[in-house]
Amino acid sequence: MSQEHIVSYTADEIREKLARGESQTDWARVDALTDEEIEAAMRDDPDWQDLIDIDWSKARWVTAHKKKAISIRLDDDIVDFFQATGKGYQTRINAVLRHFVSEQKHKKG
Repeated sequence: MSQEHIVSYTADEIREKLARGESQTDWARVDALTDEEIEAAMRDDPDWQDLIDIDWSKARWVTAHKKKAISIRLDDDIVDFFQATGKGYQTRINAVLRHFVSEQKHKKG
């Protein structure tokens, strides 16, 4: 990429541009993309490498619920597994428990 095409903006400048309705995104081009073109672009993007073939058909929108602080004892290997997945591991533990509760409710209903 040529240096002559590189520009930089401060966060405030970007906010001002957005407030004026200015955008450098070619939305007409984006809207014209077919699903096949989008999928091909995703397959070429290394950031999507581990996510492209995930079956999202059963995904659900999850809203935040009020949290209750408790003390809980879990097996070491369970805690180690979730901590190894990085920041937000407690949220992931909560999501696994929520899924279990949901499945149990469906079995009873």
